[in-house]
Parts: sequence; structure tokens; C-alpha cells
Amino acid sequence: MSTKKASKNSFEQSLKRLEEIVESLEAGNVPLDEAVSLYEEGIQLSKECAGKLKETELKIKKLTKDISGHFEVTDLDEA
Repeated sequence: MSTKKASKNSFEQSLKRLEEIVESLEAGNVPLDEAVSLYEEGIQLSKECAGKLKETELKIKKLTKDISGHFEVTDLDEA
């Protein structure tokens, strides 16, 4: 799976592929070269999933300013 293709996947698709990679590596029955490739793909998918989670977290947070001028981050449902 190429990096470009992985980045177009949904979070759920990326996570599922990451789980498949972990299972393959834990089974220990893949050749070394393939294991290294799977590991590299897994690292990339892990970074993409973390980025998507961070983006989602930022979307559901809101920066507000109180009366004294101090900023605070609140959940959108608290605003």
C-alpha cells in the first residue's frame, strides 16, 4: 500500500489496515524484508491516524475569551 493511497483512506480504514499489519508482525511468519515494509507502512498509518484524531479533537473544541480577557478552550457543546 503506498503512502498516497493510505492518506486517502478514512480513519477506520487506516486503523483496520494497521491492525492487520500488527497481527501479521506478531504472528512472526513474514520474511524479514516484508516485515520491514509492513513496519514502515504501520508507522505511516499510525501517524496518519494520530493526525486525524488531532484534527477531529480541534474541530470539537472552541477557543473562548472570558470577561477578564483570558482565553480558554471549551468543548463545543459547553458553549
